[in-house]
Amino acid sequence: MNILMVLTSHDKLGDTGKKTGFWLEEFAAPYYAFLDAGVNITLASPAGGQPPLDPSSDTEDAQTKDTKRFKEDKEAQERLANTKKLADVKAEDFDSVFYPGGHGPLWDLAVDKNSIELIESFVKQDKPVAFVCHAPAALKNVKVDGEYLVKGKKVTGFTNTEEEGVQLTDVVPFLLEDVLKANGGDYQKGADWESYVVEDGLLITGQNPASSEEAAKRLLAKLNA
Repeated sequence: MNILMVLTSHDKLGDTGKKTGFWLEEFAAPYYAFLDAGVNITLASPAGGQPPLDPSSDTEDAQTKDTKRFKEDKEAQERLANTKKLADVKAEDFDSVFYPGGHGPLWDLAVDKNSIELIESFVKQDKPVAFVCHAPAALKNVKVDGEYLVKGKKVTGFTNTEEEGVQLTDVVPFLLEDVLKANGGDYQKGADWESYVVEDGLLITGQNPASSEEAAKRLLAKLNA
């Protein structure tokens, strides 16, 4: 089984002068869920090479069993440092795609033409697509047969109240919850910061970092069904 993981290449947190990128737990938890299930994993990002790590996800209080495992895993670090360019990957080579979050995707993956076309290709090929936390931002401009992919579908993602909690409401280019609703999504949410995952057809979405492992396990279950 072959799964593609797509990470952000964006590292600027708006005009704050601070850094952003992908969220470590949201990469590490799915990566090891897939690896331990015997899946072949390919990593990609818009720019290729090393995706930027959100420094907030690398603090002591943000560590989990999977992030600690990653820090000891030279092979995983090497693979992450050498992601393929998004333009060079094709949906037909994979069974599914998983997008980890972090704030970066709000800026690049939301508007990246290669990402948009890739997600549309997976769906047209009847293959499941999964996104966690801010990564559903990558769905913002995805349409299938002229309609937003999320229209009429159960979907979740980082909540407005979670964004308030990290004090970035006025920094982000858009609020993910608002965009998913505006595009016709049947937006659902659990308690802030608790694991919450929804599935609707080929679409799997997780609400926040705590949802990363569950979202990956749901994707594996769907692929194995």
